[in-house]
Amino acid sequence: MKKRVVAALSVAWLAFSGSVANAATEIHWWHGLAGALGEWVDDLARDFNKSQSEYVVVPTFKGGYAESIAAAVAAFRTRMQPHILLVPTYATAQFMAAPGAVVPVYDLMARSGLKFDQSAYLPGVVGYYTDVGGRMLSLPFNSSTPVMYYNRDAFAKAGLDPDKPPRTWLEFEAAARKLGEGGRCAFTTSWQEWVLLENLSAWHNWPVATKQNGYGGRDAELVLNSDLQAHHLSWMKTMLDAGLFKYGGRGNNAQALFTSGECAVMFNSSAAYAGVRKEARFTFGIGMLPYWPQFARGPNNEPQNTIIGGASLWALTATDAKAYKGVAAFFNYLSDAKVQAASHQRTGYLPITTAAYETTRASGFYDKNPGTDVSIRQLDLNPPTENSRGIRLGNYLQIQNVWNEELEAIWGGTKTPRQALAAMDSRGNTLLRQFQSDNR
Repeated sequence: MKKRVVAALSVAWLAFSGSVANAATEIHWWHGLAGALGEWVDDLARDFNKSQSEYVVVPTFKGGYAESIAAAVAAFRTRMQPHILLVPTYATAQFMAAPGAVVPVYDLMARSGLKFDQSAYLPGVVGYYTDVGGRMLSLPFNSSTPVMYYNRDAFAKAGLDPDKPPRTWLEFEAAARKLGEGGRCAFTTSWQEWVLLENLSAWHNWPVATKQNGYGGRDAELVLNSDLQAHHLSWMKTMLDAGLFKYGGRGNNAQALFTSGECAVMFNSSAAYAGVRKEARFTFGIGMLPYWPQFARGPNNEPQNTIIGGASLWALTATDAKAYKGVAAFFNYLSDAKVQAASHQRTGYLPITTAAYETTRASGFYDKNPGTDVSIRQLDLNPPTENSRGIRLGNYLQIQNVWNEELEAIWGGTKTPRQALAAMDSRGNTLLRQFQSDNR
């Protein structure tokens, strides 16, 4: 009896030891995406886990971007940080300033020994997440760029050609006056600081800040108080006073003004596509952002390229060296053309590789869903310059909040555009100097 028990225990121990030896390495991924996007994250992890047996990616929702970053910072104190963290663009400079806490993608892939070709990624996407030497620091994940959504039915009713959305702001104004006849709202915008300040500047190849928009050093200074911005914001205020532009609030609150049919045009993220398609009870089109020819500094005095928003995946310093290879394997999986194409078509986010874009195009998706390629054409219109590569500033979220406050002062009539722009620069520069002092 005793011998049988010992034998049974020995078999059990050998089985347990074997299972431990063969156990897959867990890769913990913290993120701030909920709802349908959270389901997408879970599906990506599940499909990767099914594709191989060495690693298991465990995604965990941490309550939003700010909350997930705070949780990761707290976890470092107990050496319990995740292996991957989804970091919004506004916190890129913050993570660049913490070299001991992160492993740049170019270094991660070199350590793993896995094949990695940075030239396969769309320049307009990956450029936001590279260092001065052009090396990739984090993996673009949910990237988008602003586009113009317009109500095709409203265009036709106003005598406008739905197949030819306006290309310049002068053309847009003429269309807006027709769309707004009878006191109707002609247009609105979501993410005003991103659309009206950041992308307006990049689209016209004007700087937001010195030092290559912050890429060249933490001693950058804001230069938003420019002729381009003053002209455009003055025009916006004229449109507001005429009842043609309606301010819908910060963030994405303006989307309801468009999908309800109240406003005929909306400037919003390309990633709003799925929501617009679901909520709008009219046919809609997607066009490029208009531009001011007299201020355009792109080739032939035309637009340059837009910049992205969203977030990227950062590899954090791990206590288990084997985890690095697992993170690299997962990043390779996410970059696969078929995986990227499926994500792009599902969410409206940009594909991060040229191959994913070509795969989507070859499938006929863009033909069946006209306008869904506008974001990529805008982003890839011309090779990025130091003004259109992206924006990398410390305390960026706080700076964006300042920009929102000053834009609202313009809409409310308490400041002129020039006064508000001057305040954006001065208040923002104070925050930049604070970040520079804190991260010497």
